[in-house]
Amino acid sequence: MKHRIIVLGAGYTGAVAAGRLARRLHREDVSITLVNAEPDFVERVRMHQLAVGQDLEPRTFAEMFAGTGVELKLAKVTGVDVDRRTVTVSAPGATDTEDLEYDSLVYALGSGWNTQGVPGTDEHAHDITGRPGALRLRERLAGLDAGQPVVVVGGGLTGLEAATEIAEARPDLDVALVARGTLGDWLSPRGRGHVRKVFAGLGITVHEHTAVTAVEAGHVTTADGENIPAAATVWTTGFAVHPIARATTLEVTGTGQIVVDGTMRSPSHPDVYAIGDAAMAMGPGDKPLRMSCASGGFTALQASDAIAARLTGAKLPTVPIRYFNQCISLGRREGLIQYVTADDRAVRAALTGRLAAVYKELVCKGAAWGVGNPTFGLPVRRRRVVRERAGATAPAKESA
Repeated sequence: MKHRIIVLGAGYTGAVAAGRLARRLHREDVSITLVNAEPDFVERVRMHQLAVGQDLEPRTFAEMFAGTGVELKLAKVTGVDVDRRTVTVSAPGATDTEDLEYDSLVYALGSGWNTQGVPGTDEHAHDITGRPGALRLRERLAGLDAGQPVVVVGGGLTGLEAATEIAEARPDLDVALVARGTLGDWLSPRGRGHVRKVFAGLGITVHEHTAVTAVEAGHVTTADGENIPAAATVWTTGFAVHPIARATTLEVTGTGQIVVDGTMRSPSHPDVYAIGDAAMAMGPGDKPLRMSCASGGFTALQASDAIAARLTGAKLPTVPIRYFNQCISLGRREGLIQYVTADDRAVRAALTGRLAAVYKELVCKGAAWGVGNPTFGLPVRRRRVVRERAGATAPAKESA
């Protein structure tokens, strides 16, 4: 029997992991099923662009994985039973469900917006963590008249990109950003200065040291009782992982992320690997990796290479995990590349302006290209699965 590998989620991490596994392992030995609710790839790092009316190039998974041996299962994941080693899915438009059995599971369901429990957010705010939310915001922004206020809540990377993209695309709107701290407080002085310069040039109002405690149809309320007018509220205060893992017997953190070792393997269920935002993975300095495309790429490579090594009896590889920079778009004409230490702390050096915008665009295109060419660049020679007995595999040699 073939070793059955199921990958849940085809975002940046899941798609890369599936393609890499297909390149590493013989089709005669394994079956690889990629489960995703949508038929095409969603460039999550461009959702702020989609929200302001820019059209994104469609990339279908059927085309991406043609000839690779990866089977695409178009379905929504409704449950995971890690003790029975089954995944329950529901096809689009279907009323019944189907159980898929696996021998190895790669959990890459990612994350969505985090409302932080603030009243009114679900009803009145917009999110841009996925295509449905970005399209709803797109429709709302298109219906706003000149002079109407738009409030972006959250001063992190997503908030900076959303506020500047909206202000540049719709200079007729009154755009404001609300941040708990100071604007770009994690950046270097050069980086903070550039963000302030761009915000000023785009006419974006900044409310610093301000917490939003409620969202209404026409305004947001702050902790000090102020009402900030908002014909549209964009909520960008962080990410929350998909809730399915928390409903299993997997060891998870308080945030619902799956606890993993250095190979992205669950210590409580060794046949399960978690990657991307779904995993509580540790990086340099024994610090948790932040939820991001950059982190997800490292974890996808590590998990797929570890699975292949364990199945084939090869030496277990270690993929270096470290950060190099934070790439921030500030509209289409401005950007910021903040260079960082291995553990993601800002250093003095930063690239700004038009050149930084081009750099960020190349990074986005490179990430999408990597997903669209999931088996590129790996050795053509696949290793054979080593079996101790039917349905079992020999353990790989652990590296020092």
